[in-house]
Amino acid sequence: MAEKPAAKPKAAAAKAEAKDQSDSYAIVEASGQQFWLQPNRYYDLDRLQAAVDDTVTLENVLLIKDGKNDTTVGQPYVKGASVELKVMDHRRGPKIIVYKMRPKKKTRRKNGHRQELTRVMVQSISIDGKALS
Repeated sequence: MAEKPAAKPKAAAAKAEAKDQSDSYAIVEASGQQFWLQPNRYYDLDRLQAAVDDTVTLENVLLIKDGKNDTTVGQPYVKGASVELKVMDHRRGPKIIVYKMRPKKKTRRKNGHRQELTRVMVQSISIDGKALS
């Protein structure tokens, strides 16, 4: 039987690097809500006043965890921490239908609502000017 060649150190290092990046995240406060953001992923936030392809920086960072089991918790915010986002698109959420009816009164009211959203891509998470990703 032929033995499999040992894994190359570069491949193992690349896997470890990818795992470290996937383990890093930040919890930020944006538009009255808290979001768990990871680098190189996109998220839908409430509509931001920014043009497409603009860069937005969020300073209200509540928690940062890098891939090396180092967690920084703010009180209430982490000092010197920021998350850089790139605006990809402005879109609208799914339609929600609100139907109100009073029985036996012939009163019916139907309303629809679509939330205005901004799709953003997380460019980097940094603390004290040093990027984690």
